[in-house]
Amino acid sequence: MAVLKMQRISICALKKDRKVILEKLQSLGVLEVAPVMDEDPYFRKTDTVGQRAGFERAAAAADQALEILERYAPEEKSMFAALEGKLLIDPSRERQVREKRRELLKTAKEVYDLDREHAEQLAAVTRMRNSIESLTPWLALGMPLKPSATKRTVMFPGTMPGGTTLESVYERLAEKAPDVECVDVHLISAEQSMTYLAVICLREDAQAVEEALRSAGFARPSQTWAKSPSEEKEQLEGQIEDSRAETARIERRLAELAEYREELKIVADYYRVRAEKYAVLGDLPQSERTFVISGYIPQCEATHVEKCLTERYDCMVDIEELKEDEEPPVILKNNPFSMSMEGVVESYGLPHKGELDPTTIMSFFYVFFFGMMLSDAAYGAIVAVVCGALVWKFPRMSEGMKKSLKLFFYCGLSTLVWGILFGGYFGNIVDVVSEKFFGTAVSVPALWFIPLNDPMKLLVFSLLFGVIHLFTGLGIKGYLCLKDGKVMDFFCDVALWFMLLVGLILMLLPSDIFASIAQTKIVFPGWLDTLAAVLAAAGAIGIVLMSGRSSRNPALRIALGAYDLYNITGWLSDVLSYSRLLALGLATGVIASVINQMGSMLPNNIVGVVFFVVIFIAGHTLNLAINLLGAYVHTNRLQFVEFFGKFYEGGGRPFEPFKENTKYADVKEETIS
Repeated sequence: MAVLKMQRISICALKKDRKVILEKLQSLGVLEVAPVMDEDPYFRKTDTVGQRAGFERAAAAADQALEILERYAPEEKSMFAALEGKLLIDPSRERQVREKRRELLKTAKEVYDLDREHAEQLAAVTRMRNSIESLTPWLALGMPLKPSATKRTVMFPGTMPGGTTLESVYERLAEKAPDVECVDVHLISAEQSMTYLAVICLREDAQAVEEALRSAGFARPSQTWAKSPSEEKEQLEGQIEDSRAETARIERRLAELAEYREELKIVADYYRVRAEKYAVLGDLPQSERTFVISGYIPQCEATHVEKCLTERYDCMVDIEELKEDEEPPVILKNNPFSMSMEGVVESYGLPHKGELDPTTIMSFFYVFFFGMMLSDAAYGAIVAVVCGALVWKFPRMSEGMKKSLKLFFYCGLSTLVWGILFGGYFGNIVDVVSEKFFGTAVSVPALWFIPLNDPMKLLVFSLLFGVIHLFTGLGIKGYLCLKDGKVMDFFCDVALWFMLLVGLILMLLPSDIFASIAQTKIVFPGWLDTLAAVLAAAGAIGIVLMSGRSSRNPALRIALGAYDLYNITGWLSDVLSYSRLLALGLATGVIASVINQMGSMLPNNIVGVVFFVVIFIAGHTLNLAINLLGAYVHTNRLQFVEFFGKFYEGGGRPFEPFKENTKYADVKEETIS
């Protein structure tokens, strides 16, 4: 339950060692670079934008080539590929690829050019198919599809609206061009929406004939061809075959280039790391012979980095404590159990400077509540076994994925324990199977009680656990107040609320309302009833008088105190929120029992057994998925809203070290003597 202490480290070294020092710091990955100083006449920053952009373009080219290769020659991956993590390569392999990086960039460019050519060939095939489709109605025309002429005559093709006949064409010509006598119209083909025809007439009558036909919807073809439609179609089909052959050749070549996939991944990471190094280099103040780098480093790593640099290079390393107003980045450090819950805290917000890391305390409540919500021993065993096996089988998975799987592993164990306490094993599957197939009902007894038989008891305990959770949060707030020396804040904002809340709880327990819920009557001695009333009254009066203590206006002070006292309704709402422990716990058991009941309604024969197994597997898989999600969401809500709301603000900045942020592969660390 800690936030690693940060220090500021400043390194001043010779410019000739700049490259190796930066590479060393990047490989260590424990320093977050921060601004050192304003512009100084002796120290200036180097413009590395061009070099950085070049490296980024090279990395992007390799990434793009990999994406293209994945389309044409997909890499064979297992269904658990997302858990396998990055490639792990030897330093010698990395150096070998680095030496041939320029050839690999040429390979990446070839992949890109082939992909572009492939797209062009496909586009050409599409255009030629469209051309063939537009030629199809004209195939009966035995001459080029374009206007042609002899010494005395003219022929021009065209289209008219669907349903046009030769008689209607001649009637239109007789009506609109009565002086024209020598006209020959040939109907080539007809469709529902279009009629295709060719018109032959004298040269001097061509304009009049076309104008007459245009009045009836005549239009020239959008494309013209130098050959007859049948010849053009044959030529286009040949070109399509050529394009297909070229496309197949390109695909074969891309499949051959897929053998460079791993090298392209390594070179992409190499240029990506180089780009990050030059981004840092551009922010470093440099003189003619020296340079300075400064930033934040965990205190536990500072001495090691100092020793590592001073023993190998001529440099000065200065490690100093942070200033009072300096807000450092945050790294959480917890025990192996609580470490798996750090993602929950990070999703809410990291602690800011001086704030307590709530991970360890929260982690126990988190697992406790999660198991209580899912509360089926079989479901818990499945979740724990699957998550544990995945963590063991894939040790190189990403850190975030590993934490998530460990989180569900511990939650599965908690669910297993709660399931044993509540007697839930796939709901009531033992009872159903034993009665249906063996004729005698056998039950596995619950170590505590069965929630479906006694839901009010579960509700009482849910609210009790909620009160403990909330009081823990309020207690942490009190601890922080005392830690910071704010005794008055501790008394007014914590002690008075404890007095009020404890007093109200002690007054509620012997009441008829609680007796009707808990199905039991609690009787306190008279002095305890009096003490409860005194505590509640003293707490309420104290809150009214002291909550607005920052104001010197008595009336405003009382008003603020009364408004703060109204927050007792918020506490009531928070406590009632823990009834979701009852709701989700019952939901898991009820749905599981309904699934088992559905299976038991089938006949007791081979067909019934088969369908019973199918219903069992499908139903319980769905129930597990739904309630696993529900338990996760609502457990998070109890931490974020009810628990953190009592003491935690968050808002810290995550630690972002200067390191080798690779995408595809990690290089094995070389042993340094």
